[in-house]
Amino acid sequence: MSTDLIVNGLQQGLILAIIAYGIMVPFRFLDFADLTADGAYPLGGTICAVCVSAGIHPATAIPISMICAGIMGICTAFIYLRLQINSMLAGVILSTMAYSVNLRIMGKPNIALFDCGVLFGENILVNMLITTALLVGCVAPFGVFLRTDFGLRFRSVGLNPNLAKLQGISIEKYTIFGLFIAGSMFGLAGSLIVQLQSYMDVGIGVGILIHGLASLMIGEAIVGNGTLNRQLVAPLLGALVYQQIQGVSLSFGLAPSDLKFFTGTIVLTVIALKKWR
Repeated sequence: MSTDLIVNGLQQGLILAIIAYGIMVPFRFLDFADLTADGAYPLGGTICAVCVSAGIHPATAIPISMICAGIMGICTAFIYLRLQINSMLAGVILSTMAYSVNLRIMGKPNIALFDCGVLFGENILVNMLITTALLVGCVAPFGVFLRTDFGLRFRSVGLNPNLAKLQGISIEKYTIFGLFIAGSMFGLAGSLIVQLQSYMDVGIGVGILIHGLASLMIGEAIVGNGTLNRQLVAPLLGALVYQQIQGVSLSFGLAPSDLKFFTGTIVLTVIALKKWR
């Protein structure tokens, strides 16, 4: 495998790690099966592409994208809490609706940003530093939050919701907050990948959830998730390893069209190994 493929895999892995963290928040801390990633990720990319093409500074477009994708997470929470719809179904419905919303916002299926100023340049090491800084800027404050009194209440919602209710903890408030954080991370990843590729396509979110989930599961299989530190390390490590596995597979001749099948095989293998253990 060439050095360029490894370095590019690291860059892609850092962005995938953001998605894995977004998946981890509801899955691990809220015990909430959230499928909003397939809609929030391209929504973040859409908002970023439209903003940048309209002349807005690329650094300013990122928080705008995060807020919009975070609002989508809030919508998922409200559908689940108010309409009593299954959490997975709520995510699927909103992700399906987001496809039409993205087309309406862009006005066409794709937007090229080659002539627009974007955050990333040709120096891949600088690009990796920027991505790492944004990743740490999101994960580190969240890790500090999880160790506060509010963070302990947040974690208790997923560990034992009945006990949390008896302690006067608002399940609704922390669920909404958690899905907003998750959606914001999806939006951040979407805005970064669009600026990295200088191109936005309405179909970029197809299957992104399974890639993030595979990364999370690989990371947890390597370091476990028995402590908070391990939970915070697992998505990053898993995403970097997963991306390199894909790179190795492509270098050995695997067709790009087979990657989704390959990803599903990885997820099933990890699940089977956990069951076997």
